Amino acid sequence: MKEDKSVGIWIRVSTEDQAKGESPEHHEKRAQYYAESKGWIVKEVYHLEAVSGKSVMQHPETQRMLGDIRSKKITGIIFSKLARLARNTRELLDFADIFREQDADLVSLQESIDTSTPAGRLFYTMIAAMAQWEREEIASRVAASVPIRAKLGKPLGGAAPYGYQWIEKKLVPDPKESPVRKLMYELFGEHKRKRTVARMLNGKGYRTRNGSKFSDTTVARLLADPSAKGLRRSNYTKSLGEKKHWKLKPASEWIFTEIEPIVTQELWEECDRILKEQQKKERRPARRAIHLFTGFAYCHCGGKMHVPYKSPNYHCKACKNFISAADLESVYHEQLKSFVFSEEEMRRYFHQSEEQIQEKEHLHETLTAEAKAIREQMDDMMKLYLAGEMAQLGFGRHYQPLEERLGQIEQQLPELEGETDFLKIQYLSNDEILAEAKDLYSRWETLETAEKRTIIETITERIVVGDGEITINLSSPLPLANPPSKTPPTSSLPLSSKDPQFGNATSRIHCAY
Repeated sequence: MKEDKSVGIWIRVSTEDQAKGESPEHHEKRAQYYAESKGWIVKEVYHLEAVSGKSVMQHPETQRMLGDIRSKKITGIIFSKLARLARNTRELLDFADIFREQDADLVSLQESIDTSTPAGRLFYTMIAAMAQWEREEIASRVAASVPIRAKLGKPLGGAAPYGYQWIEKKLVPDPKESPVRKLMYELFGEHKRKRTVARMLNGKGYRTRNGSKFSDTTVARLLADPSAKGLRRSNYTKSLGEKKHWKLKPASEWIFTEIEPIVTQELWEECDRILKEQQKKERRPARRAIHLFTGFAYCHCGGKMHVPYKSPNYHCKACKNFISAADLESVYHEQLKSFVFSEEEMRRYFHQSEEQIQEKEHLHETLTAEAKAIREQMDDMMKLYLAGEMAQLGFGRHYQPLEERLGQIEQQLPELEGETDFLKIQYLSNDEILAEAKDLYSRWETLETAEKRTIIETITERIVVGDGEITINLSSPLPLANPPSKTPPTSSLPLSSKDPQFGNATSRIHCAY
């Protein structure tokens, strides 16, 4: 059972849109009905009526919304269309980045984008690609000038290495820091321990440039820097653009220029040799495995089953029950044979969905045309009344029914739009899922671990490991044919392992092992 999702509604309607009859209240009702169809709780409404879309990031309501996203007060935002969120492409990319980092969803009703669905998550992928392309375009223009400036020995930005300073755009030894840098090499050559060198430097009262104590990591980094032997290294790192992480470029792209040395080349190379030997001996921690069924595998006693470090089995801490991870995957793989919809069932589902969408769109067109005709009647009637050609009593008797009917239509239109939005987004999402899930059994062995995990998260309700028996509860992402408009819809089409039909209970597949 999924927990209730808390969302916000973003209202930004331009003056021009309001003149066309698209009131903020209309957009809010439409979003509210969509949220109700999904079973979500609307916690906040953010009002930016008549605010220009050129730049909204610094608006107080925007900052309030982003604060609520970061504090997890809401985990998604619903808006009528992307242009209502931001017309500035850069701001749209920024919004997408923030929401993706906070694991929050964007829902655009006009474009049928709901990032809480598999199809909607493609939007994040596309936005990320656009942002990456933009960053790379800027980076490539900047990077093109870096090698040229490096070869000329010009500053490339950033502080000078410890022990040096910039004077007239040239690196020269710093009279205060260079003796400390030299002493570092001498101590390491003698003691061959980074931590010992750091402790001795700190004991003598020396500190790093920012006033911190030396650490073994800092000592190792400075010892490996060739600037101390008179060789300045440039153009050797590249920013990843996220959280200021850097990576080394290929050695063929590095550029070296000569500067005044602090230590002899022999001392530097001896220290470098010792460092490299120590690095070979240091054991790096092994990367922890991603376990496919973590969070879905339960013991028959009710406790969750986990894979302890370096263990090949899922274990229950409470009753010591266990099963081989390989065996569990093998059993699960075998049950995917049952997770198949016939072509007839898929055609029936999509035909029903298309019919429902077309029916609601036709009703929307009919009501919109009726509302337009009523407004024209009311305008004509008002002109007659103002011209004195209609008595007050007759005007009220004819005008009031029209006004009441128009109010009913204006109340019904956003509700109808919300229902249509739900059907369209659900239809697109399930179309993508079924296309991928059509032949899971035959493709399973070729999938990466991350892809297998995604499938398990999508179709698995629960796996119960008993004494010689496994119960696997699978549930298709296909919704029931007629989701209610006012209550949370059933988000899965039940599946039977023997006779899959619409309306059966979620399958429980029992397997002996």
